[in-house]
Amino acid sequence: MKVLIAGLGNMGRSHALAHHGHPETDIVALVNRSAVDLPEVLQGYPFYKDFATALAQTQPDLVVIATYTDTHADYAVAAMEAGAHVFVEKPLAMTAAEAERVTQTAQRLNRKLGVGYILRHHPSWMRLIAEARELGGPYVFRLNLNQQSTGETWDTHKALMQTTSPLVDCGVHYVDVMCQITDAKPVRVHGMGLRLSDEIAADMYNYGQLQVIFDDGSVGWYEAGWGPMMSETAFFVKDVVSPNGAVSITDGNKGASDDVDGHTKVGGLLVHRTDGDRVIDLPDEPGHQELCNAEQAWIVDAIKTDADMTRHMTDAVQSLRICLAADESIRTGHVIALGDLK
Repeated sequence: MKVLIAGLGNMGRSHALAHHGHPETDIVALVNRSAVDLPEVLQGYPFYKDFATALAQTQPDLVVIATYTDTHADYAVAAMEAGAHVFVEKPLAMTAAEAERVTQTAQRLNRKLGVGYILRHHPSWMRLIAEARELGGPYVFRLNLNQQSTGETWDTHKALMQTTSPLVDCGVHYVDVMCQITDAKPVRVHGMGLRLSDEIAADMYNYGQLQVIFDDGSVGWYEAGWGPMMSETAFFVKDVVSPNGAVSITDGNKGASDDVDGHTKVGGLLVHRTDGDRVIDLPDEPGHQELCNAEQAWIVDAIKTDADMTRHMTDAVQSLRICLAADESIRTGHVIALGDLK
């Protein structure tokens, strides 16, 4: 299976390494708009600076898109129209309408479309979701991921914020977790945010929080912040409460808040019920590269087995719509009904 990888930042390099080690795929092109330092094992592959040229000349079977969000929809549609299946990093698109255009193209052309929801491939997060569902709803979701970033990491965050807020970029993962647990329809969203740095655009915020209400009565909040001013106290809260108890991530030794492995690490779960508590230890968790390996193995298998991706695509659009609604709420000062978001 011929694979083209577009975007060679942190996620793109990890996906390229995954395909370098996959026995059934062959990297035919690496694409990045500027020159980039690559691990030695990736340096021998054909390198392009222009996506359209690489797509036309290499005719891949699978295109992995890990560029900035503003290119995701156009690149994904172009790849599918050129005959390729697509794996695209989250967020799927800049707007709900663009996300729908991508999924509709996949359905029209019978292409597989996978979105980079890395937590769906993490056994510890699967266990958290299963334990929460066993409690029964309605639920209260309390989730955050704040990152105290400096130096190169802060530069990366500032570059991301040229197109995407931290609430949308990170939030889709955790809102997707909420949606998997409750399996209910989100109905309205409220957001609040604040620009805490003069180094970002005047119309952008680097701290945001959303509140979402579902039609089964479940409610949730998620907050995300980037920058050197962010506090590392309680930067990683993952807590699900129901009338019958709660499930919480208990591991407190996660390192710095901008450590990528710490973002997915669980370590242990505390399952609290009114008749007692149960601690679930989760040792030997996969690291970031292992999770990227799992994601790419998953999309390759989906192509080989002609898997039905309908629910996956629907879920990807839904979590994005919730985060975009929060973004719209912050910019307008109004509560957003999900049916009103375009």
